[in-house]
Amino acid sequence: MRIILDTDMAMGAPGSEIDDGFALALLLADDTFDVELVTSVNGNIDVESGTYLSVELLERLGRPEIPVVRGAAAPIVEPDRARSAPEEVRARFGHHKAAPGFAAAEIARRVLASPGEITIVAIGPLTNVAAAIALEPTVAGAVKEIVVMGGVFLGHTNVRRMPGEFNWWVDALAARAVLRSGAPVRLVGLDVTTKVRLTREHAATMAAGGRPFGEFAGECTIAWLDRLGREHPGDPEAGRSCAMHDPLAVAAISRPELLTWVPAHVDVVAADEVGRGVAITDLLAGHDAPPANATVATAVDVQAFMTYFLDRIAAL
Repeated sequence: MRIILDTDMAMGAPGSEIDDGFALALLLADDTFDVELVTSVNGNIDVESGTYLSVELLERLGRPEIPVVRGAAAPIVEPDRARSAPEEVRARFGHHKAAPGFAAAEIARRVLASPGEITIVAIGPLTNVAAAIALEPTVAGAVKEIVVMGGVFLGHTNVRRMPGEFNWWVDALAARAVLRSGAPVRLVGLDVTTKVRLTREHAATMAAGGRPFGEFAGECTIAWLDRLGREHPGDPEAGRSCAMHDPLAVAAISRPELLTWVPAHVDVVAADEVGRGVAITDLLAGHDAPPANATVATAVDVQAFMTYFLDRIAAL
């Protein structure tokens, strides 16, 4: 299966989020996938850092031939929110070079060159994907599928300062544009991703497994859990485990039977107000329901996913 991964990669920066890195590792560990392009996007890390770290991780995983193309530095209509890489990241990883071009254009070019063949796995804000569709609207009909880690559909974040799930909160207009494009979209949101968790025990096992990636990934996991513990001192669970949001989006393609799926019509609150990024989900129960524009994951077999994930990662 041909894959373009669009990601706000942070694994490798000290104390940074790790699930994007595990998603890329899982894609490379499963023979189901043929990853032909990685594109970077501003999100939980700036796009410059995310580009460097994507190249670094591909080298660690023994796949330096996969190109990384730099993408959007800010939300699609908010260029003033662009950020630069911290000096420590630039000093350590700035020798890495992206492939030439712009992510949105490269996504559009590849999808249009092979209609019906390429799946986009979008695990950061949807800025690049929305821009690719804006450049050429026929991308929406030519892509095999867009699998999105984003949104929360059967509940709420319960966080006033960030009411929508992070990726959709960062660029709500891009999320709305993708959902309204007519592209085949599969959504894996917080309803399920928060249930699949990597623990300190898992990290210790990885680090002690004698495999190069496992040692690195275990150390990154411990650093991330330590940070979560420091940032949430009143929550005894905060430093014990973390959600594998993005790897579950990968498993949704190779192991769709691990999740429960329902058709839905989904829209996004895009205004820069209290509800920014909130998913408005119609599960099509009423007689006047709108047509479905997405398939939404509502449940997951936690044990089966963790077995699949840990077995694949252990082989790297």
